[in-house]
Amino acid sequence: MVGSGHPNLRGRCRSNNFWSDSYNQWLFSDRYHALVDLAAVRTVIAVARTGQFQQAAAELSLTQQAVSKRVAALEKDLSVRLFTRTARGAELTIDGQAFLPHARELLRAAERARACVRPGRRALRVEVINRRIATATLLREFHSAHPDIELDVVTLAESGTDTAVAAIRAGTIDAAFRAVGAPSTSPATAVDDLRDVDVRRILDEPHQLLTGPGHPLAAARAVTPAQLVGHRLWIPGILPGTEWGAYYAELATAFGLGIDAIGPNFGTEHLLEAVADAASLASLVGEGTRLVWPARYDLRRIPLRDPTPVYPHSVIWRPDNPHPALRALLDHLSAANAARVVRPAGAVWTPTWAL
Repeated sequence: MVGSGHPNLRGRCRSNNFWSDSYNQWLFSDRYHALVDLAAVRTVIAVARTGQFQQAAAELSLTQQAVSKRVAALEKDLSVRLFTRTARGAELTIDGQAFLPHARELLRAAERARACVRPGRRALRVEVINRRIATATLLREFHSAHPDIELDVVTLAESGTDTAVAAIRAGTIDAAFRAVGAPSTSPATAVDDLRDVDVRRILDEPHQLLTGPGHPLAAARAVTPAQLVGHRLWIPGILPGTEWGAYYAELATAFGLGIDAIGPNFGTEHLLEAVADAASLASLVGEGTRLVWPARYDLRRIPLRDPTPVYPHSVIWRPDNPHPALRALLDHLSAANAARVVRPAGAVWTPTWAL
């Protein structure tokens, strides 16, 4: 694009004798950005191509007078003449010849700018709180089913649902997977203003107990929340003011569990190593969370029953978002939820605030 920040163009303009001093001063001044008129630039290109104001007017569906006014206005802004009027039509002046290639580049740059934000031309931007959890798996399945759709998967670090909703409303992201609290339920989960966004519950993810081989419950085929009372459950990374923090807080209160978030969060690999090595330590993980560990850890993922705690995942989006891939994603999530035939047996527990 023509502008003072383009070093190659600036150097060329300074060394090109065709450019007048007044044009150089205009091109690299702040006035350029305010005065450039793409319609006038397009008109100049049409006149240069046809060699006739009348033919350019017909091509642009304008009157000849309108074409002349556009060219004259641009010449005034540039402080140079771009055309010489002759009996045969219009011929580019030396300054016009110098201006023409950059005028064409201006139009190409404008088209690139429009194309990059045209619905369907940019990647669908979707937020997940963690790339290991079940909703990230749903996104991978969507990508496998629609490999032609470009995805941009992002995380809004250390933020609650209200931050994700604000980003959707602002257009920073197209959709987000979150647990959404009903209005006025609790400061950590409630989104009191859901105007302009839609929310759909798409997955109730059962939780499992994660233990090492030496844990007292390691041999169990299933455990109840009541059986976890008195055992230390370590879940580093729980952040105050987030929906997952509210989920675990209510879960601990409901069943009298000792959920511990104390200590540095060095990531999933450190958690797996610590649980494998400690007979007195366990954790809770989502059934759909993807975990890989060395065989020597001999970790166990044990279902929770009677009731099964489930994490309520929802998708949030703006209904007026025109991106065509968004509708494809929503349809995929609906179909995936309908096809999910394996559900927790018996009673389930969900937080009271979940929409």
